[in-house]
Amino acid sequence: MENQQRQQVKKYLDLLLQRWKLIITCLLVAVTVGLAMYLRMPKLYRSSALLSYERQQINPGRMAPERGGQRLRETVSTLSELVMSRNNLEKLILQFNLYPESRQKLPIEDVIEKMRKDITISPSSRGDTFTVAFQGTQQDKVMKVTNALGSKFIEENLKYREERATETSKYTEDEMNMAKAVLDKKEQAMRDYKLKYYNEMPEQRQSNLARLSSLHEQYQGMQDSVQDLERTRVMAQEQIALRKRLGSALAGQAGIGNETAASARPVGKYEQLQQLHQYLDGLLNKYTDKHPEVRRTRQLIAKLEADLESEPQTEKSTSDSDNRKVRPLPQDPEIQQLQLQVKEIDLNIKKLKKDQEKIKSEIGRYEKWVEAAPVREAEWNALTRDYSELRRHYDYLVAQNLQAGSVEHLERKQKGSKFKIVDPARFPEKPFKPDFKKMLLLALGLGGGLGVGLTLGIDFLDTSFKEVDDIESVLGVGVICSVPYIETGSEMRKKRIHLILSASFFVLYTMALGAALIYFYLQGRIVL
Repeated sequence: MENQQRQQVKKYLDLLLQRWKLIITCLLVAVTVGLAMYLRMPKLYRSSALLSYERQQINPGRMAPERGGQRLRETVSTLSELVMSRNNLEKLILQFNLYPESRQKLPIEDVIEKMRKDITISPSSRGDTFTVAFQGTQQDKVMKVTNALGSKFIEENLKYREERATETSKYTEDEMNMAKAVLDKKEQAMRDYKLKYYNEMPEQRQSNLARLSSLHEQYQGMQDSVQDLERTRVMAQEQIALRKRLGSALAGQAGIGNETAASARPVGKYEQLQQLHQYLDGLLNKYTDKHPEVRRTRQLIAKLEADLESEPQTEKSTSDSDNRKVRPLPQDPEIQQLQLQVKEIDLNIKKLKKDQEKIKSEIGRYEKWVEAAPVREAEWNALTRDYSELRRHYDYLVAQNLQAGSVEHLERKQKGSKFKIVDPARFPEKPFKPDFKKMLLLALGLGGGLGVGLTLGIDFLDTSFKEVDDIESVLGVGVICSVPYIETGSEMRKKRIHLILSASFFVLYTMALGAALIYFYLQGRIVL
């Protein structure tokens, strides 16, 4: 098995050696074609600029710092759309006179699309930097366009952030004004409701109950005072009637003689004293000793007893009494005092009843307020149900508006996050496309592959017998012997001459090809 494999390998090696001219020819042709293509292909130069994203150092909102990688990718993606917009690219094309041939043949939209394909924007692995690159056929323009693109990134970033900050500030201000209008309307409704039903509000219920209790106590106190005054008036009226009866009894005995008058005078006082004692007993049955009328009656009894004790014991002369005329008794001052007291009591009772009516009206008003408190509480809860949310939303918008104003101020002062060119674009020394080394290796690979492929293909199409095994397997008969081909002298000379010519041709062609490579390299048309 191994012997067969070795023979098979030897067979193919011999086949390649036999077809070495074809293989070398394919290699030389491939290198020649590759060189021609390389020389005909336009040289593309590439220049790149490194930009860094500097996050803002001043943070007015005290929020979490910006996320580096994610934030940079989002920002670069947004700014890339702005930088590579139609207007910006068209300005750059006209400014640097890019793609002059394409502009003559193609519409400007196709030229702009072509320029977009020549621009490459790629964030770096560090997260806070990214690269802007541009490729073209003219070295100086490639460098200038790349730097212009980097400057455009900085310019568009400042403009974009300022516009966004301004729009955010305006939006938050509009939202805050709308929320303030709604909140003011709600507060005005709450204020009007509270002013209208202030005394019926739930928070006034305790004070209303306390005031109502106080009014009831005042009313009851006045009622007790009225009753006391009415009892006092009744007693005063009874005393007036009693004194009037005593006075009438004394006035009836005023026309009797001196003896009779002298003896009747003390008898009347004794009767008056007896009646006062009876009146006092009646008072004590109803009142205590501290009652004003009881005290007053006792004072009258004491005064009358003192008058009786001061009466003279001897009889007076009757000569003068015959000539005396009966004089009317003066009005009792006690009765006058009692009548004044009754009038004063009537006035006080009238005043107290008037005050009672006022207090009664006030009690009714407070009772109405207390009864309305649950209804007002339900209405107030319905009115203020969303007030806390409105207030919280308004406070949040006020804070957001202040923060947006601070951010807008920072952006106007260029203190916010910004791009900075760390490594500007430089003059490209050599083209990055086409790569001569890669094309040469590719040509050698394609030429060698083509030569080997043609060799194997020719051998596959050749139906002649080359091995003993081929004859035996096809004809089915054994081979007794094989005689090798014996070349004649002339054939050998021809073969040698052909070999020399072929080798010379290949050597000369290779030297010429190498000279061409050196020449074009020295001319700068080949860049390694």
